[in-house]
Amino acid sequence: MLGRSVELALCDALLDRAAGDARGTARSAVRGAEFRDGGRSQLVDITGEAGIGKSRLLGEVCAGARRRGMLVLRGRATEYERQVPFQVFTDALAHLDPHVLDGFPEADAVATLLQRGGALDRFGLHRSTAVLLARLAAPSGLLLALDDLHWADSASLELLDHLVRHPVHAPVVLAVTRRDRQSPESLAAQLTRGVDTGSVVRLGLRPLSVRDCAELAGPGLPLTETAALHAASEGNPFYFLTLLQAHRGGATTESSAPPGLGALLLDELGVLAPSRRGMVEAVAVLGEHATPAMVSRVTGRSGPAFTDDVHALTRRDLLRATPQGLLTLRHPVVRTLVHEGTPFLRRVEIHRLAAQELARVGASAAERAHHVERSLTSWDPAAVAVLDEAAARTARTAPRSCAHWLEVALRHLPDTPEHAARRGELALRRARALAACGGLRESRDLLQELIVTPHRSPVGPTAGRDQDKNQDQDKNQDQDQDQDLRVRAVVLCALVERHLGRSTEAVALLRRELARGPAPAHVVRLGLELGSAAPQDSDTSYAEVRTEVEAALTAARSTGDEVGEAGVLAVAALGEAYEGNMAAAHRFARQAAALVDSLPDNDLTALCEPLARLGWAEAFLEHYPDAERHAERGLDIARRSGQLYVVPHLLLCLSHVRLQTCRISSALELADQAEDIARGIGSDQLLAFVLASRAAALVAGCPPGDPRPLAVADEAVAAAGTGVNWWASTAWCIFGWAALMAGDPIRAREAIFRAGGPELQRIQPSMRPLYLEILVTSALVTGKFEEARGWAERARKEAEQLGLPMQRASALRSAAHLPLAQADTAAAADLFAEAAAESARCGALFWEAHSLLLGAPLEAAAGRGRDGTHAWRRGRRLAESGGSGMLLGLADVTRPPGGGSETVYGSSGRAQLTERLATLTVRELEIAELVAQGLTSQAIADRLYVSRRTVETHVSRAFRKTGVSSRTALATLMARRRTGSRFGDARAEGE
Repeated sequence: MLGRSVELALCDALLDRAAGDARGTARSAVRGAEFRDGGRSQLVDITGEAGIGKSRLLGEVCAGARRRGMLVLRGRATEYERQVPFQVFTDALAHLDPHVLDGFPEADAVATLLQRGGALDRFGLHRSTAVLLARLAAPSGLLLALDDLHWADSASLELLDHLVRHPVHAPVVLAVTRRDRQSPESLAAQLTRGVDTGSVVRLGLRPLSVRDCAELAGPGLPLTETAALHAASEGNPFYFLTLLQAHRGGATTESSAPPGLGALLLDELGVLAPSRRGMVEAVAVLGEHATPAMVSRVTGRSGPAFTDDVHALTRRDLLRATPQGLLTLRHPVVRTLVHEGTPFLRRVEIHRLAAQELARVGASAAERAHHVERSLTSWDPAAVAVLDEAAARTARTAPRSCAHWLEVALRHLPDTPEHAARRGELALRRARALAACGGLRESRDLLQELIVTPHRSPVGPTAGRDQDKNQDQDKNQDQDQDQDLRVRAVVLCALVERHLGRSTEAVALLRRELARGPAPAHVVRLGLELGSAAPQDSDTSYAEVRTEVEAALTAARSTGDEVGEAGVLAVAALGEAYEGNMAAAHRFARQAAALVDSLPDNDLTALCEPLARLGWAEAFLEHYPDAERHAERGLDIARRSGQLYVVPHLLLCLSHVRLQTCRISSALELADQAEDIARGIGSDQLLAFVLASRAAALVAGCPPGDPRPLAVADEAVAAAGTGVNWWASTAWCIFGWAALMAGDPIRAREAIFRAGGPELQRIQPSMRPLYLEILVTSALVTGKFEEARGWAERARKEAEQLGLPMQRASALRSAAHLPLAQADTAAAADLFAEAAAESARCGALFWEAHSLLLGAPLEAAAGRGRDGTHAWRRGRRLAESGGSGMLLGLADVTRPPGGGSETVYGSSGRAQLTERLATLTVRELEIAELVAQGLTSQAIADRLYVSRRTVETHVSRAFRKTGVSSRTALATLMARRRTGSRFGDARAEGE
């Protein structure tokens, strides 16, 4: 490999790390252990222009992996098959033994990649593929090599994005090649993100030097001629070798305009016999279906004549055989030139014959669709039926391909009255597929066109009363079908508008359709969507659509539609819960749950989003077991029925419940899954909500000082943009929490006001006391006692009005900070204990532990050491069992004397304490000591003759450096610093 020694050395190092050295050195053993102990897969991104040597380098990497005993899977994306779902992965996995999935529990989920069936969930397929790669990597490592990724289909790129963002915890190396300038923006962006996070290593290949080219040419070529060829080729190896071949054939390089690459390559075809040129053209057109049998079929050559042609073309290095038994041209550039040079009608005929042959051998519609599409020149019902079926089979796993094939079908479907109904259905399906794969605006435009397009029924001549009657019946039936299609389009359009952050437009669209006087069944459907859209709209509260929701409930009951009734009740429950009308919310939630629990899963297929609404309503009502039960049921139904758009809402409902009940790892995993889907859908608003939920789980899960929660929260508010709606408000509230935990109370305060406005009216009423706690803490940290008192009093009033235990617990914690700031530790301890009891009453274990740990040192300070020890131990047990790094960090700094065993928080706790406090400056330590004495910021400022702002700045820095977020925790840290020498004795007494 001339000129590629540096790149090869880097790839060798990655292979060594993945597979271990063959000689079993100690260093290799350590490298292997890195993966076994939680190491992650690495991706090598090899970039450069066409012909620069990317595939050649990839071949060397594959050879090196095989020498190390690794399993090597290599696939290539192809230029003219970009709509074939997962084509590059399917090509790579074709190397596998047919029985490799025997006993693999997730075999059905990855069957699509092996062309053995269809998965129900493309994001489940992504996760299962990662599990498969980890399985294949044992025990000797795996290299997955993907060539020419700039041509990969969208489903493959989405799968690769998952593998970049969620590296496999196994000895896996992914190596990809691509052309920089031809790479889709999404591919370049995802790989750049990987470079930033360290999961991707980028190798940009440079042109060869004159010396490299001289060695490539071999002895006998004068240096001046080598230099001329190097200059003409600009150091591109493929172009250089092509020019070298032409030069040896008699061409000169003296001209200022050397022959173009295309002309040189096509000259090779000019000397071929017609039969052999036809074979080269067939291979170029057939691509991944260019088996010898298929080439023989479409060229009409067979027997010895066919064999002779293949051998002759192989000797000329025009054709090559792949390990899978396919015939291919020697380089993708050659394929492009031959394909484009093949007469159009000749290409059409090859595709038509290929489609026929694939149908004859029983290939699926998805496999045939590529050739069917390229053979279509006019309306062909049978061909369009194949595209229709292919779209249906790929709707859940490759929606971009589904949308493409439906677009081809629509383009060829005659725009005549007899086809109007089918055209409408195909357009609606295409809009749904576009919405699922990030094409939200394109989907909305298509739906708006569909909504305003009237149904056109064929009108023939009348021949009597009976025929008139029949025509009237047909007309009424057509009108019913037209209205049904229109309403479905309106509901889907409103949903898309919501995902685009345009809830106001969604509400207006739904109201306009309701004003048309639709049938009762349609009133239910429209009312369901209107009730879902209103709480997310900054201009429309749920109270403003309550009448329409009640009308939908009446319509459902009047027609005996129990499914619709359950859905409307669920939406009403969430609307009332959001607004803080808890009595009505409780009533609607009970009624909805009773109906839902009585219905079989098949009846609930159309109720997945209302099930999410019911789960969220019950979560806001703090009925956590019910919320979890209904969300899990809805998630199972949504995945089985392919209702992708509702899955994130169900996942986030479960994540929210598990955060409150202190199951942090599960909460984070569910938020991660929701993030994958949100990015796939392409909705910034949904992504903002997902990232906010993930940030909340990270705040709870990460130890103090970890930068990830604030980074993710920052990404959430960036996704929310300048919108003023529920999504944005939630994102800013979580950002405020993350900023407070990062030791920045000023930014935390600003974030809460950004979320809710000056009077906080935009913050969800039923969650407002919890977010008011951030303002109380921020105000106290910055020395604004009276402001803190005002917010705490508002939290108390709103929590009492809600009557929810967790919200009341939050208000109690807010209240506890006030006496604490005045050194009344006994009163503060009582309020924290009451907050813990309230949290326990509804099962909010995270907040119970939080309250216990905040109150534990105050119990000791108030002379109730036994109570403090008991509170600390229970709080720490909850934190440890729930996997909360935040609470464990709090337990570390609030540990009372004798509070726990030395093996957990003894010497390691002292070491962590020393390490944290060592980062403080002398001034910060001095101010922290005064904070521990209960002095306000103003009192400290007066004592030290500095401004209050200076004190607040030093306190914020102390928070950030020590990883605490309250004066209580900082005071406890300082107390432990003073009594550090007595830790051993205290431990002995506790034991």
